[in-house]
Amino acid sequence: MGARAIVVDDHAAFRASARRLLELTGYDVVAEAGDGASGLALVRDLEPELVLLDVALPDMSGFDVADALAGSPSTVVLVSSRDPSDLGRRARESGAVGFIAKDQLSEDTLRRLVGSVG
Repeated sequence: MGARAIVVDDHAAFRASARRLLELTGYDVVAEAGDGASGLALVRDLEPELVLLDVALPDMSGFDVADALAGSPSTVVLVSSRDPSDLGRRARESGAVGFIAKDQLSEDTLRRLVGSVG
């Protein structure tokens, strides 16, 4: 069994495709959440090694979730369908290890940010 992951995104179709990609990459996706508050609670409860976190959530910003998780054992990777240049300094200053555009999410881009599955 690989490292545990949680996907936090308000679009069910993206969560499903991200789950498949993570599982093919060797992660065990232990939970999914459609909003920031649920995602934050799941991460605090389950302490996954990886959190794939959408920037735009219906109840709070993914940046705020990443900030709240700073110092936790979980590695946070931000994702968005927005252009990375639109996110500016907020993405760089968040508690996340990096950002991947949703249309660029792949095993390769994920490994570049977080390394191989532990």
